[in-house]
Amino acid sequence: MLKCDNSHRLNILLNSSQEVCRDAKEVRGIGFDATCSLVILDDNGRPLTVSPKGEPEQNVVLWMDHRALSQAEAISATGHSVLRFVGGTMSPEMQPPKLLWLKQNMSSTWERMGLALDLPDFLTWRATGCASRSLCSAVCKWTYQAGSAPGSDMEPGWQESFWIRIGLEDLTRDGYRIIGQEFWPPGAPCGRGLSMEAGLQLGLKKGTPVATSIIDAHAGGLGLLGCEAEGEFAKSFSRRLAIIAGTSSCCMLANENCIFTPGVWGPYFSAMVPGMWLSEAGQSSAGSLIDHVISTHPAYPQIVAKTKDGRRPEETLNAMLRSMCEQRGLDSPSQLVADLHVWPDFHGNRSPLADPGLRGMISGLTLSAGEEDLAKLYLATMQALAYGTRHIMDALADTGHSVSSLLMCGGLTKNPLYVELHADATGLPVLLPSETESVLLGGAILAASASGRYSSVTEAMLRMGGTGRVLAPRPNERRFHDAKYAAFRALLECQQRLRDIMSGGTALSISPSTPPSRTPSRPPSRPPSSCSGS
Repeated sequence: MLKCDNSHRLNILLNSSQEVCRDAKEVRGIGFDATCSLVILDDNGRPLTVSPKGEPEQNVVLWMDHRALSQAEAISATGHSVLRFVGGTMSPEMQPPKLLWLKQNMSSTWERMGLALDLPDFLTWRATGCASRSLCSAVCKWTYQAGSAPGSDMEPGWQESFWIRIGLEDLTRDGYRIIGQEFWPPGAPCGRGLSMEAGLQLGLKKGTPVATSIIDAHAGGLGLLGCEAEGEFAKSFSRRLAIIAGTSSCCMLANENCIFTPGVWGPYFSAMVPGMWLSEAGQSSAGSLIDHVISTHPAYPQIVAKTKDGRRPEETLNAMLRSMCEQRGLDSPSQLVADLHVWPDFHGNRSPLADPGLRGMISGLTLSAGEEDLAKLYLATMQALAYGTRHIMDALADTGHSVSSLLMCGGLTKNPLYVELHADATGLPVLLPSETESVLLGGAILAASASGRYSSVTEAMLRMGGTGRVLAPRPNERRFHDAKYAAFRALLECQQRLRDIMSGGTALSISPSTPPSRTPSRPPSRPPSSCSGS
């Protein structure tokens, strides 16, 4: 679990934005994407600390900060209707529990708070002076309702009863001035474009169109879904699962229909692809888990010593696995770890169980801790992440989604073993775009739409998506991965039984797509800037 010092300094973030600008004459529009981290400012737009140490410039709560675990559980216990749109359970990675934590633990910051923004919205605010919010951030991380779902009695907009029930009625005052009064879909022009001050800082012309922002993973989804491939690869957005794999793993699935899946965030209307409902799942720790497994192993120094010429340890381990496979006469490296199993939720389960209290598990360890043992544990961890994706896909299929292909981007896709394991473990083809920076492409798609280069975000996706290559699953691997996936699921059942034993209860049984039931405690029961639209 991350501790409460997971805060960022704004000057680092702002300097990064300035460094990407090069030739001003080539810039027709600007698109921002960023993590769904939480930015806290006072009435004058100055940073307010979120650090327990009180450091004034640390005013950004990182997206993966789990300080608000108990607050998230308390919000889930209210059973409010908005929870249906986050898979039935509030995640500590969303903004309401983080805000509740601030109110309960940092009263000085809470009393002086003038604006609370998602990081993508903060960047457009700094660029334009306009405090309008992106529907992507507001809907996905703040519980704002952008559309009317079938069978729902909630009107579009903020749900006042929700904020009152969780003890954050302060945020409803002054027309929700602190958390947002004006909302636009990603790619819509933001305010009057680039402000004079921001233009001088970036070396760009005042009034340059600035697109309403998007969360980074969702930008990756935009960049992926428009990519084309030869042959039988699925063309329909609703049959393409976009996987943005980096520190964490995010799975994005757009559909024309509003489909609820327990344990999966959404469906969110127009949060990514205009006019479509987005289901969002993923793993809180993916690349960070692989780094952790490698760097904490006793054989890590030996692997580093063998890794030269700017390569990464994973490349050395991949070569070692191939050599081990050949020496043993095996058909594939996967068979090296038939008796080594990993449950990958070292940082809790985001989907499809929506249980941040789950923890990692390893079965099959021996007294040996050499280089080959590290290679095997690394491989078993990568397999577990692929099985986690399959677990998510099972939950989506249970509620009516039909996925026939995977599209992947992010740092982990630079590791061919990670991609191969996803194809083999799911039995589906994987499309890898020729443009490797799909998240940046997603931001460019928004800029192209806001500038008028294309008539809509959807047109920009299709025109800018480019092409890619397809990696097909290997049929001879299917039987092995089916068996190992069953072992993967057995680890979950084991952890649930162990939990129950230690709590003195009766063993629980969990279906593939149903989050575990918990009965957390209820929470106990201030305030600015907006703008006119473009």
